[in-house]
Amino acid sequence: MTKIKQHEYTLLNEIAQDSLVTQSNLSDRLGIAVGSVNWYIKRLIHRGWVKVSHLDRTRLKYDLTPEGMAVFTQRALSYARDSLKVYGDYREKAKMLALDLKQNGVKDVFVDGNDEIMDILRLTCIEAGLRISEIPNGVVLKVDERGYRVASISG
Repeated sequence: MTKIKQHEYTLLNEIAQDSLVTQSNLSDRLGIAVGSVNWYIKRLIHRGWVKVSHLDRTRLKYDLTPEGMAVFTQRALSYARDSLKVYGDYREKAKMLALDLKQNGVKDVFVDGNDEIMDILRLTCIEAGLRISEIPNGVVLKVDERGYRVASISG
């Protein structure tokens, strides 16, 4: 896969959304200096991913070339593939934890967290027949860098 930096990818995305975007607008949206935007755009043009045309003396139009669109699409597909792998890994860990809890007679759990990773655990627990408690009295489930874990058992 072609190596592409985050700013380059973001610029390709912005140009794909609005070919009449100005470097000043890009600077504001990306939170980088106009000079940096200009440098990155020149780099994209040099790589053959973007072409520029003059609409008048002061207005430019940027378009993705077929090569630029291919790089952009390749990066998006790679991101989607990586995201699905992460989802699959967390889903498998959630299934194993839910099965272990059920085998140990646990019926209610409190899922401590409200992000997408904890949503995977929450839905997997429901699917496994575990009730989700509204308050942390009993088995409390958390996530850390290694995956899901039982944080405490009280009650």
